[in-house]
Amino acid sequence: MIGLSDIEAAQQRIEGKVRRTPIMQAGPMREPTVADAELWLKLECQQISGSFKARGATNMVACLDEAKFAKGLVTASGGNHGSGVAYAGWRAGAPVRVFLPEDTPQAKYDLLAAWNAEVVTHGKVWDDANTAALAAAEADGLTYVHPFADDLVVAGQGTLGMEILGQLPHLDVLVVAIGGGGLIAGVAVAVKALSPETRIIGVEPAGAPTLQACVKAGGLVSLDSISTQVGVLAALTTDQTVLDIVTDHVEDIVLVSDDDMLAASRWLWREFGIAAELGGAAATAALLNGKISDIAGKHVCSLICGAGRDGIG
Repeated sequence: MIGLSDIEAAQQRIEGKVRRTPIMQAGPMREPTVADAELWLKLECQQISGSFKARGATNMVACLDEAKFAKGLVTASGGNHGSGVAYAGWRAGAPVRVFLPEDTPQAKYDLLAAWNAEVVTHGKVWDDANTAALAAAEADGLTYVHPFADDLVVAGQGTLGMEILGQLPHLDVLVVAIGGGGLIAGVAVAVKALSPETRIIGVEPAGAPTLQACVKAGGLVSLDSISTQVGVLAALTTDQTVLDIVTDHVEDIVLVSDDDMLAASRWLWREFGIAAELGGAAATAALLNGKISDIAGKHVCSLICGAGRDGIG
């Protein structure tokens, strides 16, 4: 299991290669929102490549020797991780191949193309695309970059937790979206090491309650199906290390609907001009819909983890 020292080492490796993203207090506001809480928004949607994924991918690639990535990198993604890997490969001068599920939004393809990545579509969900990516890694000698089942990737995502506490030291509640779980695992390790009293709440789509199902079962389980349209938060299962960290450090995991996320994305755009994709608005959706208790009078941070135009049109 990774520790704070791993995240501090990751911070040194990625310094100057990713952005220190801003945090803002959500007020004053036209529309009523989280009652009696001091709400802050961490704008990781302004990260290079459009999401937090650049942190983990950059840390992982920084630890490879040239021979490892000379033939290229390969991964599977709902879009954001692929963009993060494409960015990290672009910086390192390594070719990148990204496998995407068939229903990935066009904007994700366009972003990958901007970083010169080769894009291959395969299957209906991330797990299908991942099977193809692993096969390509084996067949072509490519270095595979997992979006969440990799200690270096998780440690890189954890730098976001250190950054948030540096900006908001008196943080009572941090709300984080969950896909495969790498983000919340890394952030939880950092935050709990530096601020043990801070509560960490995870948010998943009702149509892909992956970590919630695993926590309830007390072990790894695989969902029978996924019904959410939010591909960046859709994985059939997670990783044991991620599950162990979430079980130890995350107080609760709540569920939101796709409609809740769309409404939150639109709210962020109307109120603040923040262009967040549905997955990036998931944490805010949980707060707007009263899914998180005991926040009156508390310093609460919603992590806006990915950019997109979902709430603009």
